[in-house]
Amino acid sequence: MTVSLDTPAAAAGAAPAPLEKTALETYVAPERPSLVGMSRAGLRDALAGIGVPPAQTKMRAQQLWHWLYVRGARDFDAMTNVSKDLRAVLDRHFTLARPEVVAEQVSTDGTRKWLLRLPGDGTGAAAGRAHEVECVYIPESDRGTLCVSSQVGCTLTCSFCHTGTQRLVRNLTAGEIVGQVLVARDRLGDWPGGTPPTDGIVPTDGGRLVSNIVMMGMGEPLYNFEAVRDALLIVADNEGLGLSKRRITLSTSGVVPMIARAGAEIGVMLAVSLHAVRDDIRDELVPLNRKYPIAALMEACRSYPGLSNARRITFEYVMLKGVNDQLADAKALVKLLKGIPAKINLIPFNPWPGSRYECSDWEQIEAFSEYVFNAGYSSPVRTPRGRDILAACGQLKSATEKLSVRERMALRAMAMTE
Repeated sequence: MTVSLDTPAAAAGAAPAPLEKTALETYVAPERPSLVGMSRAGLRDALAGIGVPPAQTKMRAQQLWHWLYVRGARDFDAMTNVSKDLRAVLDRHFTLARPEVVAEQVSTDGTRKWLLRLPGDGTGAAAGRAHEVECVYIPESDRGTLCVSSQVGCTLTCSFCHTGTQRLVRNLTAGEIVGQVLVARDRLGDWPGGTPPTDGIVPTDGGRLVSNIVMMGMGEPLYNFEAVRDALLIVADNEGLGLSKRRITLSTSGVVPMIARAGAEIGVMLAVSLHAVRDDIRDELVPLNRKYPIAALMEACRSYPGLSNARRITFEYVMLKGVNDQLADAKALVKLLKGIPAKINLIPFNPWPGSRYECSDWEQIEAFSEYVFNAGYSSPVRTPRGRDILAACGQLKSATEKLSVRERMALRAMAMTE
């Protein structure tokens, strides 16, 4: 089947879909904010604000850091090397809250998807409304990859992506981003002395269960740059969660002006959602391309700080039947990426309700991959994971829009009893 890229609205002469959405709400901190996601400087300021003497703030901040990110403490009483008086003061002013697990689904392939409820916030009529995001854990024998969200909804309107059909509600805070990592480690027993779950597949190499992070969940990370930067620097801190920056990947749909900053200020691996080699096709698949076309995106990639054969850029390419999967597209892709240390991830399209695309035939995907590989680029075909629970690439969408109230309550009850 060949899919026409002309939508009914376009055919009728209507204005094209907007490139970007405007956030409907802004985050409002609760009366007792969580310490999760605060930088060391932020922790020192918080301690000073509750009367801890200046000579002690650095030491006390380091204690909190250790309990949060090495021990995984969920309440102040667990902090046995902090005085009871200080613990009581901390408890009056702060929490250690992370997102709440509303539902957990485990795929037949071991992939886990969590529906996470954020603390109530919002402004005006939305005050007190709790929002939800999704986070996905993908286990393999030698690693465990956590797919993390950066926004409630998504800024962009990519036509093949289920998440892109949602409204953009608001950006996540650094604490809500880091909190997803903490929740995953909580659920997996991935703290010292923890017990891994027995109802699914987990890595078996003896290492930590959450070993890799990909910013590929709900949202466009580079449209929430400061919070994403601050969160990933906490995740990569070697005195805490301690994930190597080479095990953290930030994926963008092509926010060109922010790519250099991401390399300079975060320094993690970069992935680019490319999906087409011609502007006319990419304009439809990734409408942001109308603002930052392919030539500008490629120039930003060539200039990415730290780019080398050891720090290649991953280009993500979803395989859409009759749209971008021909041998001519493969040849154009190789030509387009010439001179860029790169890896191409070919992604079989993951269907979702209402999508007008189909996945390319397997023979076509293999022929495309073979051509790219023979041209000197690694071109693995990403094995779809978690399709049965809508957890695969491009399928995430807050379950408040997918599950009935009865289903959500049942899943929540299951999560609370495990």
